[in-house]
Amino acid sequence: MTTPPSPHAPFRRIPGAVLTGAVAACLLLAGCSGTGDSGSGTDAADAGGTGRLKIAMVTHASKGDAFWVLVKKGAEAAAAKDGVELTYTSDPDATGQAELVRDAIRDGVDGIALTLAKPDAMKAPIAQARSSDIPVVGLNSGIDSWQSDGVLEFFGQDESVAGRAVGEKLDALNAEHTLCVIHERGNVALEARCAGVKKTFTGVTDMLYVDGTDMNAVSASVTDRLKQDPSIDEVVTLGAQFALAAVKSVKAAGSKAKVATFDLNQDLAKAVQNGSVQFAVDQQPYLQGYLAVDSLWLYKTNGNISGGGAAPVLTGPAFVTKTNVGAVAKYAANGTR
Repeated sequence: MTTPPSPHAPFRRIPGAVLTGAVAACLLLAGCSGTGDSGSGTDAADAGGTGRLKIAMVTHASKGDAFWVLVKKGAEAAAAKDGVELTYTSDPDATGQAELVRDAIRDGVDGIALTLAKPDAMKAPIAQARSSDIPVVGLNSGIDSWQSDGVLEFFGQDESVAGRAVGEKLDALNAEHTLCVIHERGNVALEARCAGVKKTFTGVTDMLYVDGTDMNAVSASVTDRLKQDPSIDEVVTLGAQFALAAVKSVKAAGSKAKVATFDLNQDLAKAVQNGSVQFAVDQQPYLQGYLAVDSLWLYKTNGNISGGGAAPVLTGPAFVTKTNVGAVAKYAANGTR
């Protein structure tokens, strides 16, 4: 993944190619749009071709996190289809991410898509965007706070629901002691996943906080914990690359624990196929990026509001197991799942 620029770095433009309105209509998810009111922000001048819409996507992605490569690819695909100038920036630090949003406002963008991993830090820049008549949509993180933060629409997974589903699945697999590995302390989405697991899993659930920016440290921490407690029979990670690291940790510790994870990529799909990872929970990051950008284009050109502004548009969860991974493996190989 491209190293995130500094918070004050100039925005890099990613030009898109304009496709026909028919293609745009075909790609719109059925039932997810509603008619906006007089404050919809529809801009006839931009729609008329006097200038392409400028959209900024600002996430909390860390350097080297493959998950966000998929989000960015989806955003770029929507930008190309819609003829949008897209800027993608990221900063895992909440203060830095907030400043990137302010940079986008100063740059005069027509819309902003952002993540709400640390919702409180985003409130002020979102309010600033709204006061500048710039619509803001949320994606990936912040399903419990997007409305209170003043975001127009939200695209992502209900992480609490996903976590509870994993807890139930672990019960069905007869697990007894789960280690849930959180790679970013304070990230509301990650915390909700493990809390959901703990809520429904009838066995013991322990939390392990690790530094997700240092994969060697992640592996070492998981290995040490497995050595300390041989009763752990399940490791649940919250990202594909962390699951692959956990597989190595299990071997290094001489543990009999199984590995399951949230999120999917090409290597993880192979791990599910060969059985080294039991299952993955797919929230479709490519789709999140695509819908976030496309929704802003629809809002600015046609006044549409996905979910009617009252409900999030869910992109997951879906379980990917050895029995069904073949159906998505080819897309994972293409770098879009």
